[in-house]
Amino acid sequence: MSGHDEGPDEGFRFDDLPLRDEVLSALVQLGYEEPTPIQREAIPPLLEGRDLQGQAATGTGKTAAFALPLLERLGEGERGPRPVALVLVPTRELAMQVSQAIHTYGRGLGARVLPVYGGQPIWRQLKELQRGVDVVVATPGRAVDHIGRGTLVLDALQVVVLDEADEMLDMGFSEDLETILSATPDHHQTLLFSATMPARIDGLARRYLHDPVRVTIGREDAGARHTPAVRQSAYVASRKHKPAALGRVLDVEAPTAAIVFCGTRNEVDELTEIMNGRGYRAEALHGGMSQEQRDRVMDRLRAETADLLVATDVAARGLDIDHLTHVINYDVPSAPESYVHRIGRVGRAGREGVAITLVEPRQQRLVKAIERHTGQRLEVESIPTVADLRARRLELTREALRDRLLAEDDLDRFRGVLESLGDEFDQFELSLAAVALAYETVRGGEDDETELPEIRLDDAKAGGGAGGKGGGKRAGGGRPGPATDMARIYIGAGRSQGIRPKDLVGAIANESGLSGRDVGNIEITPNFSLVEVPAGAADEVIRTLRTTTIKGRRATVRPDRDAKR
Repeated sequence: MSGHDEGPDEGFRFDDLPLRDEVLSALVQLGYEEPTPIQREAIPPLLEGRDLQGQAATGTGKTAAFALPLLERLGEGERGPRPVALVLVPTRELAMQVSQAIHTYGRGLGARVLPVYGGQPIWRQLKELQRGVDVVVATPGRAVDHIGRGTLVLDALQVVVLDEADEMLDMGFSEDLETILSATPDHHQTLLFSATMPARIDGLARRYLHDPVRVTIGREDAGARHTPAVRQSAYVASRKHKPAALGRVLDVEAPTAAIVFCGTRNEVDELTEIMNGRGYRAEALHGGMSQEQRDRVMDRLRAETADLLVATDVAARGLDIDHLTHVINYDVPSAPESYVHRIGRVGRAGREGVAITLVEPRQQRLVKAIERHTGQRLEVESIPTVADLRARRLELTREALRDRLLAEDDLDRFRGVLESLGDEFDQFELSLAAVALAYETVRGGEDDETELPEIRLDDAKAGGGAGGKGGGKRAGGGRPGPATDMARIYIGAGRSQGIRPKDLVGAIANESGLSGRDVGNIEITPNFSLVEVPAGAADEVIRTLRTTTIKGRRATVRPDRDAKR
């Protein structure tokens, strides 16, 4: 599991670690007792000052794995104005989440933690940096901005953390990371965490980590050890029936709160509208929204005035919602790692969670890839029938009536209604009418009388999986390709305009909602570039790139007319 051969036994607790009393007290208040595998393997060598290269998926507890040793670096009493630790993360949402976690763990130490990211007034960050901070949690672009201004001085730095390093590279931050790391002192501790370990991550680790401990919690451990608390299943539906299938599944599952992952912004907006029409309190979240809009959405979700978040992968990076019970893949993720990241958002801290994937008939190969990666089968279930929906609504009605009867509410004020109707109707008939009224208020409105066709994955034609044209090669040093149809788009800018692969990947990942891993082959000529993207997202990518700039200029963007069909 780990390159650290002398890690502690699995039965040990946090209070077996040489952590400060203030930190241990915070962990007790949070209800933490036993470290997760990544914490068990990483914390001891980090407390010894070792560099570390960790492979860990979302939901494995890696934030505490680096935050707790980091807090041990804080001096006693009055501390200087310059940070002793810098944590780099790919998105503003993750910056806020990590900053809050470190602040919570270090409250007893008076830890001064500052999140630094774009979309927030820079004067506020300048003011806090001037007053003095211990830990800065930053996105690479804003960190480079502050370093250039001279407002983020790194000469007192003792620890640098690269969190979700693969995502930062996929989003085109490679050059920014090099700039930041070259500005750090010669002697400091460096930690690198990544869900995947492609060659580029290993190269980064070789350049900036010194004799690191290597810890792997992801494929075997995050898959096999952390997903048992997550019930995983799949439903097969044709594309035109997927909105109805999603509604049926949600009606039966009745989640407390759920995230539905979609591939593009347009799909997010369309599906949000559909689900609101079905009576759900749905909110959209994607990269086309301002930070203020995104904050309002998250406030509504956390306040439980919304129960369904429809989002793209990039926009949902770093979100942590305590009462989340369900993760739903509206499309099968093209990369198995993305699947693990998504479902890791539920089933945390011993809580049970549910992960549901809607599969189109010709996506069998993607499902098999996920099963190989996680070592678990996705149980394919039948889409709920009309009878299933009615039975579930009756069950919810029964639960609602029982809860009301057990509550201490004063029901006597309704006695007059029953008495006034008692001479005309039988008491049992009155009870049935009351149940019928309660049934009609349960989410779902009128009964849906339309049965959806039942489709099996085996119904797909032989060889008709999701692989196909252009799916076998990838840009960026030979990453394995997604098993999905690819489309090639033409961008009217090339080497003569200073265009590099990272510029194209960054523009697509930041603007369209796709992950950098979804981008296929990239070909750059002196005057134009050709980029492969999943066919289903091609129109959205083209529309988005037409409204943005690449290397500071607008370019012609259209489908490649010479692409083989």
